Amino acid sequence: MGGRLVLGVPALLAVLLLVLPLLALLLRTDWSRLLADLATPTVWTALRLSLTTTSCTAALCLLLGTPLAWLLARSDHPGTRWLRALLTVPLVLPPVVGGVALLLTWGRNGILGGALSAFGIQIPFTTVAVVLAETFVSLPFYVLAVEGAMRGLDPRLEAVARTLGASELRYLRTVGLPLVLPGIASGLALAWARALGEFGATITFAGNFPGRTQTLPLLVYVELERDPQVATSISILLLAISVVVLGALRGRWLR
Repeated sequence: MGGRLVLGVPALLAVLLLVLPLLALLLRTDWSRLLADLATPTVWTALRLSLTTTSCTAALCLLLGTPLAWLLARSDHPGTRWLRALLTVPLVLPPVVGGVALLLTWGRNGILGGALSAFGIQIPFTTVAVVLAETFVSLPFYVLAVEGAMRGLDPRLEAVARTLGASELRYLRTVGLPLVLPGIASGLALAWARALGEFGATITFAGNFPGRTQTLPLLVYVELERDPQVATSISILLLAISVVVLGALRGRWLR
């Protein structure tokens, strides 16, 4: 009994530390004006932009991250561990530092942006910059989730497929990917949710321009200065979306 009490007190404090801010958000919301706050053109524009950019981010994660996860899962090279560690850096890197790094890459004087500027192509402070910033912070979530699922594949399945004359790509297409679809779905949901909440890299690399780069988190930042209740209402919307995503992942990711 004494051991449970000793462990229970800090555990309760940990729960309160995480749950109380969410309760405060719910209790301080003016529910009578919630729908009116969310029905404004500014919110709808930011919501539409957020849904568009996060969907593009999810598509990029699927197209680029799936082959990367497959190669990482099958590689035994010592350098793979260093590559995996490098890919996880955006998970712990301060978002504003990520935004600076993106500027130094795609900006007018960046290592790639300088060449693009010669052709009249400018990426910073555009909607494309929002997608790149969201992909930068979201892709590691997807790759790690899908790689874990791919590592769980029974290697005997590929051995049987090879004896039947199937190439690696055919095995991946017809056997591997169907078996890891739940992992892919979980990775996409995590990447999409992370992209939806991205703020630091986006405001540094893409700016905060309504209709072009102002996503919902950036609008919350603006409304905190102008009308805190509107910011609270938008936060409730983002909280609801997060709960829906976690509910969809409950059976697969949160067991």
